[in-house]
Amino acid sequence: MGAAAGSFHDGRVALVTGAARGIGLGVAAWLICEGWRVALADIDEARGQKVAQALGDRAMFITLDVADEAQAAAAVEQTMARFGRLDALVNNAAIADPHSRPLEHLTLAHWNRVLAVNLTGAMLMARRAVPYLRVRNGAIVNIASTRAVQSERDSEAYAASKGGLVALTHALAVSLGPEIRVNAVSPGWIDVRDNAERRAEPLTAAEHAQHPAGRVGTVEDVAALVAWLLSGQASFVTGQAWQIDGGMARKMIYT
Repeated sequence: MGAAAGSFHDGRVALVTGAARGIGLGVAAWLICEGWRVALADIDEARGQKVAQALGDRAMFITLDVADEAQAAAAVEQTMARFGRLDALVNNAAIADPHSRPLEHLTLAHWNRVLAVNLTGAMLMARRAVPYLRVRNGAIVNIASTRAVQSERDSEAYAASKGGLVALTHALAVSLGPEIRVNAVSPGWIDVRDNAERRAEPLTAAEHAQHPAGRVGTVEDVAALVAWLLSGQASFVTGQAWQIDGGMARKMIYT
């Protein structure tokens, strides 16, 4: 995936949250293949340590709950201590299950936790990273969701957090430009399962075919877009929310 190590990105450093699995891990691996050094941060220490070790000496792991202000600050400082610079921040950490329960049974504790991780965490990370990103004319990519603009039932907390993240993205882009560019990526259905899980329970032809693009997305699809947004090729791109959903958000669906 990506370009071979030793490419023009050599030396650049990214901090990716929620990087122990799924999209975050895919982004981290892609960037490393393009020559970046990457700090993988995640609340799952055991898995995070394993995947960082597997990715080699361009990777490091940091235990992080993004909703904790002190841990967010420490994650940035640990990245700087190891690599000496910070060129990119990818805010991917999230409570990923969009479904909670009917609104009348939605607890305030659940609502607050989802917003704390999915939205406030991105603000805390950005706030701490900005001084270092500004020095490098760096970039931030926030991983939002197509659920910022469309919903299924009983997903109020998740939808609100991702909608807020899209709004935070354009607010940051205006506040931090021109030194720092800020964009969001809004995935639709991305198959984030491990290979063993995919083999054990493959997706159906119908699940793929409903997408105008003809298939369900992969973490590599998202990682490639994130890598481009972090690159100099996207130097005129900021404040945008890029939907990557195989065309589903543009498809009229009537029962």
